[in-house]
Parts: sequence; structure tokens; C-alpha cells
Amino acid sequence: MNIWLCNHYAVPPSLYPLARPYHFARYLQKKGHKVTIFAASSVHLSDENLITDKRPVSARKIDGIRYVFLKARNYEGNGIRRILNFFDYTFRLFTQTGRFNRPDVIMATSVHPLTCVAGILLAKKYRCRCVVEIADLWPLTLVEYGAIKERQLITKLLYGLEHWIYQKADAVLFTMYGGKQYIVDQGWDGDVSLDKIFYINNGVDLSAYRRQEQEEQYPDADLDRTDTFKVLYTGSMGKANAMYDILDAADRLKDREDIQFLLFGGGYLEEELKEYCRKKQITNVVFKGKVDKKYIPNILSKGDLNIMTGISDRVTDYGLSMNKMFDYMASGRPTVSNIRTNFDILEENRCGVSIKAGSPQEMADAVYGFYEMDREQYEGYCSRASEAVRQYDFKNLTDELERILCADSGIER
Repeated sequence: MNIWLCNHYAVPPSLYPLARPYHFARYLQKKGHKVTIFAASSVHLSDENLITDKRPVSARKIDGIRYVFLKARNYEGNGIRRILNFFDYTFRLFTQTGRFNRPDVIMATSVHPLTCVAGILLAKKYRCRCVVEIADLWPLTLVEYGAIKERQLITKLLYGLEHWIYQKADAVLFTMYGGKQYIVDQGWDGDVSLDKIFYINNGVDLSAYRRQEQEEQYPDADLDRTDTFKVLYTGSMGKANAMYDILDAADRLKDREDIQFLLFGGGYLEEELKEYCRKKQITNVVFKGKVDKKYIPNILSKGDLNIMTGISDRVTDYGLSMNKMFDYMASGRPTVSNIRTNFDILEENRCGVSIKAGSPQEMADAVYGFYEMDREQYEGYCSRASEAVRQYDFKNLTDELERILCADSGIER
């Protein structure tokens, strides 16, 4: 089959850490399909642009995958230029894709809903199927972040557009576990068949992970210590990451000199967080700074416990799809999470514990619980993490994606 993957942010993962479309494309090609990724030329959270001249489109092969970059202006923050960037990409999906071979199926990803609208209309033009992939719940995410109000006209219009997308798509693929429940809760199951609602979470490419774990060594004196219980965090340090919960939990455990919190990553709150530790004399937290993602598997292999924090809201109620959760599981170490969800992968697979959001004391208790745990019980958590992550290996996830994409096509899978 000729498959188009339309995802605004899907530049190669070496430029922006969105590996899902890359891995799907790679494994689909190994299965004999022809895959093209259509992405914006602007690199998210960067001032880099992959088209610097007047060309509206640029096609190139990267790691054996055909990418088509559609020219879109650069932007900073969430202002008008970002909205115009959305329209740049969507406009060029309509005007620049006709030069490429007709697709058999289009998968359009809702980094924003305009991509899904474009995917549905292009599928009608080319008389092919359209699978919409829902990575963000619009407009619920905007409401929860306080960008718009629940009762505003724009919000109602966006809910109407979201409902239309679910009605018109041939299949709806959620990246969070509770997608069907979301449709039911919105009252849309009357005209959106639940039979066409599917779920494929994010995951990890285990073959690449294991190779990097062995080959990309990250020497670090704190990681290499054998006399400490190492609690690891990897990722961004912004408001949405609820980093103060980690610091306050560490503060409650600072009398245990052999428990050490090692934080890898960075963000606009990093310096503020460091100052907070200095003022409160939280000496068991070490900020390690940003590291190349290729080192993460080796870093996590040297820890004893992983920690995942964030803001809990109505979006997370429907499930978590954070890349780091699957990296954590692949490390074969347990995870403590403070993100509330009704569809808890860690608890379901008994490879970690989830605690009350915004409770540093519960986090400290959970960390101490793993610190004090007898070896057999602890190793049970570790082995269950290693076992559970196999179902989230992109090689296996692609098998399920192929079934969804090829449905009703007459192609044997």
C-alpha cells in the first residue's frame, strides 16, 4: 500500500524528539509498504527551518524514509505566528501533495485538528481511507491549560469540529487508552461508531533501546556509585512537569544520605529549581543538565527507581501517552508516577505505583517504600516492567497499525 502519514511535527527524531511516525514508517516499509511522511518545515521548539528559500515543498530521503517538508513559518510561543504556522502547513497539504503518487490510505495526526480536516478532505479527493490519529484532545487540552474557557463560542466551535472529525474519519486511532470512554462521555457514541475507535499508545523501539543501552555509555560519578539508591528523572523542567513535587519529596528524605535524586534534562524552570534547592538546603538532588537522548537507555540502566511527574487534569483521566514512561519501563526498573489517570498502565502491569497528584509526602513515602523493599519484591517490579514493555515495542505496535490501515483494503496482512 501507498501510505501517507500527515503529522505537523514529524521531522526526523534527530531534530525533534517525536519518534512515533519515524518508527511506524520504518517498520511499515519493512513490511513492504510505501510510506511518505508529510511534515512542516519548521522544527517545533526551535528556530530551525528545513526550507530556507522560496520553495513551498522539499522532498528528501532520510534514513531510508521519504519525508516531504511543507513550508511553514517559524514561531515562538503560542501567539498568532503559531496559529499561522498551522494554516501554512494545512494549506500546503491541499496545494502541494498532488505531485505525489495517489495514496491508498492517509493517516492524519491531530497535533492540531486542521491536519485531521485536511486528511479527511484529501481522502475524499483521492477516494481512499482516512485514519485520524488523536494525540491531543482538542479543545479539552486548551480548556485545561486555561487558554480558552469552556463556555466560549470558540470552544463550542472546536468541539463541533472535533465531533465532525470523528464522524467523517474511516477510523479513529487514539494514543491514549480511554479514547472510547471519551467519545461516550462527550455523548457522541450515537453517531460515532465505537467499532471504528482504536487505541495504540506511544512506545519504544526496543532494538534501538538495547543497542544504545550497551553502546552509548554515559560515564557519571553519581550514576556509577554503588552505595546509593538512585532515583532518576529524565525530561523537561517546566510548569507542566510538576518538578517541585520531586524537590519537596527529596526534602523529606534528605536525612537518608544514601537516597539520591538525579535529574537529567532542562527547561525554563531549571535555574529557579536549583535556587529552590539552595534556599531549602536540599542536598540530595543533583541537576545533571540536558543530555542527548541516545544516552538515556544507559543512564536509566544505572538507576534504581524512575520518577514521572506532571499535572493531572481531565485530559490525563483518559490515559497517559508520555514517551518517557516506556523508556522507564524498558529500563527494567520500577516507576513512581504522580499523574492521575483512570487508565493506569503502570498499575495495570504492576511495574510501578501511582500516587496522589500534588502530594510530596506520598511521593517520599513511595520512594522510601522501594528503598526499603526486600530484594525479591523489588526484582518482581523490575521483571514485570521488562515484560510489559514488549507490548509497547514499536515493532509490535506497527503490526496493530497495519491492521487498522489495511482494513477493508483487500490486502492480506
